[in-house]
Amino acid sequence: MYAIRLGDDGAELRPLEPWHAEEFLAHLDRGRDFVNQYIPFGSRATDVTTAREALQRYADMRAADTASVHGLWLDGTLVGGVLTLNFDAANGSCEVGCWLEPAATGRGLVTRAMRVLIDWAVEQRGIHRVEWVAASGNTASIAVARRLGMTRDGVRRAAHLHHGVRHDLEVWSVLAPEWRARDRHPDPR
Repeated sequence: MYAIRLGDDGAELRPLEPWHAEEFLAHLDRGRDFVNQYIPFGSRATDVTTAREALQRYADMRAADTASVHGLWLDGTLVGGVLTLNFDAANGSCEVGCWLEPAATGRGLVTRAMRVLIDWAVEQRGIHRVEWVAASGNTASIAVARRLGMTRDGVRRAAHLHHGVRHDLEVWSVLAPEWRARDRHPDPR
């Protein structure tokens, strides 16, 4: 399939498919507590069968054109990923998200991968509005939204119940014309 180099540090963006179940499970096991601080991503994938089922759900959503999931590999090891959710090409909108295990943080992997994903959504699929939703306490996720040039649209107060705690959700977005203008004036950070 594809492998998109994300720089000179051995980082690649690749499809994350059901046949990656064992690798996906090992990755989740390395970062489960970290990843699940704010989101339940992969929490039901506790063995190879359930990991395969989770990836199959995304494969089915990809086939239905409603979501997609892509892995981040660093030096040949799966360390995280980026995804689209609520993908609606007819209405020109989608949500994007990410997850990463602790050993891979601080390298800009998510920001680099998300640029590829948003470029594809805007330029290839005609998406007009790309949305990012993150718990207010998830400062790393919010920092990525800022680096991507997104605008904070607002806060959905106490909207997300996770681990018995209600979290405020910040909604960030970028519109296609803003994304394209950013390409002409890249963020120096």
